[in-house]
Amino acid sequence: MIRKSLRRPLPKLWQRITTFRALKQIHAYMLVHGFNSHPSHLREIVYAAAVTVSGAIDYAHRLFQRVSHPDAFTWNAIIRGSAQSLNPSRAISLYTQMEERRCKPDKFTFSFLLKACTKLSWVSMGAQLHAKVVRYGFDAESFVRNSLINLHANCGDLNLASRLFREAPTREVVAWSALMAGYARRGDLELARNLFDEMPVKDLVSWNVMISVYAKKGQMEEARELFDLLPHRDVVSWNAVIAGYVLCGSYSLALQLFGEMQMAGEPADEVTFLSLLSACADSGDLETGKRIHCSITEKNPNDLSILLGNALIDMYSKCGNIESATQVFRKMKEKDVATWNSIILGSALHGHGSKSISFFNEMTRQRVRPNEVTFVGVLVGCSHAGMVHEGRHYFDLMREKYGIEPNIKHYGCIVDMLGRAGHLKEAFDFIENMIIEPNQIIWRALLGACRLHGNLELAEKANERLLEMQRDESGDYVLLSNAYASMDEWCVAEKVRKLMDDRGVRKEAGLSLIKVDNKELMHFLIDRDSNLKLRNNFLQLQ
Repeated sequence: MIRKSLRRPLPKLWQRITTFRALKQIHAYMLVHGFNSHPSHLREIVYAAAVTVSGAIDYAHRLFQRVSHPDAFTWNAIIRGSAQSLNPSRAISLYTQMEERRCKPDKFTFSFLLKACTKLSWVSMGAQLHAKVVRYGFDAESFVRNSLINLHANCGDLNLASRLFREAPTREVVAWSALMAGYARRGDLELARNLFDEMPVKDLVSWNVMISVYAKKGQMEEARELFDLLPHRDVVSWNAVIAGYVLCGSYSLALQLFGEMQMAGEPADEVTFLSLLSACADSGDLETGKRIHCSITEKNPNDLSILLGNALIDMYSKCGNIESATQVFRKMKEKDVATWNSIILGSALHGHGSKSISFFNEMTRQRVRPNEVTFVGVLVGCSHAGMVHEGRHYFDLMREKYGIEPNIKHYGCIVDMLGRAGHLKEAFDFIENMIIEPNQIIWRALLGACRLHGNLELAEKANERLLEMQRDESGDYVLLSNAYASMDEWCVAEKVRKLMDDRGVRKEAGLSLIKVDNKELMHFLIDRDSNLKLRNNFLQLQ
């Protein structure tokens, strides 16, 4: 079929190219049969690589470099593909080359360039391109004007975007949506909603924009109201509300809406699954997480993306199933640094310190450069497994070999590691010699370790530092009181509790969350006064 199609010039050749493999096959055939110098075929294959075939933009750039005299169509194709890619700045660079080679841009060129500037939030460059649009007289073109409105509404001058919108001879739905989204992103939801209500014609994009804005701002009642009014929904509509529920912590509502989505026959995409896996991870819902994993496998049995793989590892780790997290990790064909970080930290939090170090060593053998998050995972593993010597080694390795300066999380891991192992004096000296200011979490970790090991002297010093930072945190008083109580210093413990009352520091009652027959039930724990009564009763029994 491919051979037959190339026996004569075809003006729409790129429409037949849908995969990267087909693209390379046709290019190879062109090379063998001498079509590589045919101008029309060259422009078509550059277009296909840049615009039609997903993930082929680098290949498109290599093809474009072999075109000796590209016309405006070919320039626009490579600029358009670059603007849509993960590296939109290449579009601006190509435009500079286009000007240097004295190829005159047309109205389509600027539309693609303005979209690139919007993605990059390049306000200054966008303003320069706006001036060129006016100079060339393309500002009367509706789609160029819409691109300008979109640029200024998203990251530029919102007043200018509003003026361009008002002065437009005809206001297309794209312009309405762009300005509406601009107001919403700047925090003016009332103006955004007014624009939405005034729109003479609302397309699905405008509905989705308004729903997404409400969801991202946490206004789920308004988002759900619009969603329920939406005459026709697509996967973006469902994803916006599901993601909004997850963002607000309403995990059961997110999963419930996913069930409605399935009943409506709307197939889930990667964005849907990522939101749902996040909901399962944060709520600890392992069974639902497993079902979502099965749905992902059914949809893509042999092709698990890096993002979904990372989300599955995170979900299984947070839900306490590190074995399944490891299985997902091993089955992933491609991994990035976040993949390695997820399995290292997951193993560490489950107390498998040696395993997290083993993953780290495997990571470096495969020449994946660790980052600061990687070392947090390794140090957490050393802390939970009591591997003090190894923890010191990796803390030094991070700075000396990889040039990563430790942040407060790394310092916290070391303090926690030393405290757990009973090296309290070393932990205290380590904090005193930190090159950055220790925060409450650092001192609290030491205070907790002092309570665990019964070191009242250092506990008092750590508590003094905490009270210097803030005097209204009930947990700090409770930790010190518990430290005294653990050493049977009940009178002093009660004095600390009384000090809380004198200073007006109130402790909220703790609570626990349990599930019975898949229903969540809240049970409040005994408050502090009840604890003291129980202790007094216990002493009387003694």
